[in-house]
Amino acid sequence: MTGMFKKKKKWMVLIISVCLLIAGLLDIKYQGLFFQLLPESIQSKIADTY
Repeated sequence: MTGMFKKKKKWMVLIISVCLLIAGLLDIKYQGLFFQLLPESIQSKIADTY
C-alpha cells in the first residue's frame, strides 16, 4: 500500500512543479504580480527578452 502511495506522491509533486513553472513563465510574459514585484532593472531586462 505504501509503495503505491509513494508513486502517486511522486507524480503529484511532478505535476504541481510543472504547473508552477508554467504559471511563473506566463506571469513574466504577461507582466503579472510576480513580475511587478521584481526590481526595475530586472524588469527591463526581462521585457527586452520577451
